[in-house]
Amino acid sequence: MPRALDAEWRSLSFSALILRLILDYPLDDETPQSRLKQIGMMSVLYYMHQGNQRLTLTNIIEVTSLTRGGVTETIDRLVNRKILTEAMVKNSMGRGQAREFKIAPDIFKKLRSLQGG
Repeated sequence: MPRALDAEWRSLSFSALILRLILDYPLDDETPQSRLKQIGMMSVLYYMHQGNQRLTLTNIIEVTSLTRGGVTETIDRLVNRKILTEAMVKNSMGRGQAREFKIAPDIFKKLRSLQGG
């Protein structure tokens, strides 16, 4: 039981931190709708991260059923905020390049400091 509770607390802490980072620090050219999309996207990405899924555009599109443009617009804002990091990797076919994202290590550092560990 303690492990399940720990995971629940980590998930709630992550959501609260992301909410504060996005709502408390709006970018100049973004709308409230854009901020809500970013918060929702981070929930999906955290879920994917917890399931050890690669955070590529293709995988995110598959999970969300959003258009490539819709995913890219939101992801680019999160990269801009430094909530996500981006790297170019080989695509799943091994021939071309694909954008792969990770939740920024600083986010997990902030979480650990909030949790006292």
